[in-house]
Amino acid sequence: MYRFFEILPGAAVWLSLIVLVLLSWKQPFLVSIFFIVYSFFWLVRIFYLHLHLRFSFMKMREYLKIDWLEKVKTLSDHEKSQALDWSDLRHLIVLPMYHEPFEVVNETFLKIKAANYPKEKMIVVLSVEEKGGEAALAVAHRAEEQFGDLFFKFLITRHPAGLAGEIPGKGSNETWAVKAVKEKIIDPLDVPYENVVVSVFDIDTQPFPEYFGRLAYLFLTVRRPQRSSYQPMPLFLNNIYEAPIFSRISSFFPTFWQMMQQSRSEQLTTFTSQAMPLKALIEVDYWDKDRVSEDALIFWRFYLHYEGDWRAVPMHYPVSMDANAAPTLWQTAKNLYKQQRRWAWGVENLPYMLTGFIKHKKIPFREKFFWTLIFAEGFYSWATAPFILFTMGWLPVFLGSAAFNTTLLSYNLPKTIGFLMNFSVFGLAASAILSAMLLPPKPDWFKRRHYLIYFLQWILTPIVIIFWSGVPAVDAQTRMMIGGKYRLGFWLTPKSRR
Repeated sequence: MYRFFEILPGAAVWLSLIVLVLLSWKQPFLVSIFFIVYSFFWLVRIFYLHLHLRFSFMKMREYLKIDWLEKVKTLSDHEKSQALDWSDLRHLIVLPMYHEPFEVVNETFLKIKAANYPKEKMIVVLSVEEKGGEAALAVAHRAEEQFGDLFFKFLITRHPAGLAGEIPGKGSNETWAVKAVKEKIIDPLDVPYENVVVSVFDIDTQPFPEYFGRLAYLFLTVRRPQRSSYQPMPLFLNNIYEAPIFSRISSFFPTFWQMMQQSRSEQLTTFTSQAMPLKALIEVDYWDKDRVSEDALIFWRFYLHYEGDWRAVPMHYPVSMDANAAPTLWQTAKNLYKQQRRWAWGVENLPYMLTGFIKHKKIPFREKFFWTLIFAEGFYSWATAPFILFTMGWLPVFLGSAAFNTTLLSYNLPKTIGFLMNFSVFGLAASAILSAMLLPPKPDWFKRRHYLIYFLQWILTPIVIIFWSGVPAVDAQTRMMIGGKYRLGFWLTPKSRR
């Protein structure tokens, strides 16, 4: 059954694309109507999603102005959802790393140091991959020398290579790190598991000043805090001025999507950097060590273990991460493709989730149906919509019969689809303006004329969506469908600084 669910997404994608080509030849009238309706559907959907994007953006800007630590300190007992004083709360910060340069690690620690939250309430674990070699270990020790004394506890771990039953990657590294903290710090000091909230960051994740205060506020006030993940907004902006145009555009796609999802919390799951209760993490036996997309799968591990009693709480507060920027343009293009393909490999959530639904009978059917529909449609559209919208709408004109090409529909099809796509430019322009508003402090070379460049770059969106979103998604789903040697392992996006 699990293998069947692995085959299903890729098979659906390829069947759809092939059928549309064949129907454009055999039934051009019917498929022309489909392309027009589909284009109109996406036009409406773009405007609908943009409303959620604007709402979340305004909410984020509002929350960035709040002193969340002060709000935490002044919480009354009736405002809290659990009997825990903020002074007893501990933040465990997990930072897995491979062989990133010290400059990247240093920037992350400087942001944590600058956070408006007592550092004596923080436990930091810097977990180095053994495959990173002595150079990576030297970077970790250098970070410990500069920042170790700031925190309540600072621990360096070294995740061994080649452990049985593991895929080398972030999930297995994080599991090794948290187990080490539990064994060496949490248990010896008798820190209650319920008092610890775990923030799992990529090594390039830079929290904004009030991140820990905002997280503490939510952890102390939301309904059922021990049955919740906490999802910040990832902004891929650390090195945005170093990234080439196609990478800059691509870096805003996950940012905008996560912003939209924050205002649709019923659909929100976890992605990249996130937070969770330590007690629940121990109870589910940590991350799946034989899966690639650990950031999303941990949500389903919680959800299935607690029979549906789990949710992702939107923080409406950002963390900043790296855009894809390699030393050369070609290397950036390749790295971006591999990164998008790894993210698209998140389709492995679908068979994991569906087989879990079959086993766990207590989860209500309506919830199973809802999540199945949301996830199946999401991954299906990721792999098919770019091609249907930007490349296939004119197929009936090219492949249809001579009789069809004399009809009014044939004449108007390109014009109608073009008209609908032109309307979507308004949504594109709004996204361009929003992206400019999200830019971090400008470097000295950034002049007013660069705003025009950063605005006009969005004209390339269709090309970026096709080659660095649609194609990687089809690639990932096809690999999972075929299986065997074509399955993806964990690929770490290289981090660097110029």
